[in-house]
Amino acid sequence: MPEQHVPVLIAGGGTVGLSAALFLAHHGVPALAVERRAGISIHPRALGIGIRSTEIFREMGMGLEDAVRALRRRLAAGQGRISARTLASADWTSFADRPAAAAAVAATNSGALSSPAQGGLCSQDLLDEILLAAARERGAEIRFGTEVTAVEQDAEGVTATLAGPAFTGTIRADYLIVADGAGGGLREALGVPVSGPGLIGPPIVNILFRADLREVTQGHEFFIAHLENDELKRGLLISVDGRERWILHVPYDPARGETAADFTPERCREIVTRVAIGVDLPVEILSALPWRVAARLADRFREGRAFLAGDAAHAVPPTGGFGMNTGIADAHNLAWKLALTLRGEAGPALLDSYDAERRPVARFTMEQALLRLERPDLHFDPTRTAEREQLGIANDAVVHLGYRYGSSAPSLYDLERDLDGTPGSRVPHAWLEMEGRRVSTLDLAGPGFALLAGVKAEDWCAAARAAAARVGVDVRAFRIAGTAGEGGADAVDPEGAWCRAAGVGDRGALLVRPDGFVAWRAGGAAAGLEAEAGAVLEGVVRGVLGR
Repeated sequence: MPEQHVPVLIAGGGTVGLSAALFLAHHGVPALAVERRAGISIHPRALGIGIRSTEIFREMGMGLEDAVRALRRRLAAGQGRISARTLASADWTSFADRPAAAAAVAATNSGALSSPAQGGLCSQDLLDEILLAAARERGAEIRFGTEVTAVEQDAEGVTATLAGPAFTGTIRADYLIVADGAGGGLREALGVPVSGPGLIGPPIVNILFRADLREVTQGHEFFIAHLENDELKRGLLISVDGRERWILHVPYDPARGETAADFTPERCREIVTRVAIGVDLPVEILSALPWRVAARLADRFREGRAFLAGDAAHAVPPTGGFGMNTGIADAHNLAWKLALTLRGEAGPALLDSYDAERRPVARFTMEQALLRLERPDLHFDPTRTAEREQLGIANDAVVHLGYRYGSSAPSLYDLERDLDGTPGSRVPHAWLEMEGRRVSTLDLAGPGFALLAGVKAEDWCAAARAAAARVGVDVRAFRIAGTAGEGGADAVDPEGAWCRAAGVGDRGALLVRPDGFVAWRAGGAAAGLEAEAGAVLEGVVRGVLGR
């Protein structure tokens, strides 16, 4: 029987693996994702989706952005915190959902004005359900109960050994994406070391349970309750939906002979009711998973034809909610590069850029999570700007969206300064009127390249069309006017500010990559003849493609 072949094999069917399968399918690349678990996890391991992740799902179409928005309506509305010995002993008279000043600052720093999308609460298990359905609808194959147990590489591809009830044997792939999580073994099997602080704090059991706590909370909705008593030590109760689903994080001490196996359903129920809530009421234990805070960064994200993504590449402490979102961005960055390489439109250097671009972002993200872990009081209180600035704590939106490929972002606090059209940054957002509909400048990017130009930049648009013909890739050109009626405009910016904010004016242009990041910028008219301008853009496109 001939050995099965797939262009891309994905080891891992969690959020990052499913995202990679979806993004590859979006670019027309068949992919197979295999996951050792029998199905998607019921644990909402992360509860926040960043603004950049939502932008990416918006790009995919298929109603994904609306589906994610609908998830937010199913989660807890309360964003406040409370501290007590048990939940029943909490002083709710002093509880405020969120101080008004902090809420105002958080709204200002959310990045909402810089994006067509919104981040917010999002339960990871429910997100995985959406991604699984979308990936399969696009043609990706997802196999649960199947694990990659060994990998061999040669100059032409990867041979992976799979083990599972439905299939045991080898499969051949052109490329492998390793997305098997922080506890997976493929990174180590590939010989990729890690650096960073490593494991932090005690081991923890994550107890997912269902219970009606409305009488205990006296009608208040909260996000986090810090519970500290002699038996629980320091526990963390997190509201998933504010009604019936909850997560309790309980530390344990191996030095005292405690293990994760001690947390049977019966003991978990006792801890939840008697020790954490403080009231004996009906509780259904759904699951209990051991985990531990870790901060690790792989020394390289590429090993031959294998690419690390998500927690396999970077383990990020949970404070800030950056880990899952960074992994989604990894997969998005890699997918279009693999697609162009597999089609023969790109050279080897394009795939090399994955490590060069994503590792610095992951390092910055890990550092920001560590700062928040050390000072959670500053993380939860954005009004203390001077203290945050002194320690180098960036606004959340900057961590999610304000980074630049190839250089450092100029500001940890002002997202608009970071998204100013500089090459390496995500293209600036503005709402445009185009063919009777409202679109964002981000909507003009992908799945190929896009040239966004001033209304008088026909020279650059003609140059882009000429360069596309010579290079053999898709480059679409759009001229943006500040007011309606300007001749030749493809879209109108009602605010009349985008071209100036993006640094192109009436006669300049931006070349935007398929992932929405700026590859090149000209601040003025094309110098010289159209042919020379075409040669400039041809060189830029070939440079991006590694040709």
